[in-house]
Amino acid sequence: SFFSCREISMPKPKGYFRIDLPSKKYIVFDEKGQGKNLPLKFEYPVYGNISDKADNKSEPGWLNIEFPAYKAKIYLTYKDVGGDLEGLIEQTYTMNVKNHITKADAINEQLINDGKNRIFGILYDLKGNTASAVQFYVTDSVKHYLRGSLYFESEPNADSLAPVIDFFREDILHLIETLKWK
Repeated sequence: SFFSCREISMPKPKGYFRIDLPSKKYIVFDEKGQGKNLPLKFEYPVYGNISDKADNKSEPGWLNIEFPAYKAKIYLTYKDVGGDLEGLIEQTYTMNVKNHITKADAINEQLINDGKNRIFGILYDLKGNTASAVQFYVTDSVKHYLRGSLYFESEPNADSLAPVIDFFREDILHLIETLKWK
């Protein structure tokens, strides 16, 4: 009984910081109100900022939705199909899937098919420690093409980022669901 009161030190299990996520609320991106000349309209989260600091300013159609509090960005690129839909889809597949396949544990594809609003495409969920966890492209298959990808300014760690990835994935789905071509 003399030894039963002795404290034994045990290592604490590895844990992650708690991340507080805001409630979902959206505002409309309209090319006329935002100073962009893009033939589309969609809703994006109020806790995000549309940035004109896209990496490639020489080409129109590049914009970002930045989330400074979470060190995250959704990179968006709009292109006019210009008769080369197959080339745009192949380019997106190469950028989004082929470049991440060595790091990804799995790549799940979700078809997007909204015939009423003429929005067709694929949403990619890249599982594992990949640079980007969610990517997509949507098109009307005639004139408009939009691709996007979610990136974080941190080392990829699927375990610690999982709640935030799921949170922003919902925002990406909302963007796609509210997208209107003009």
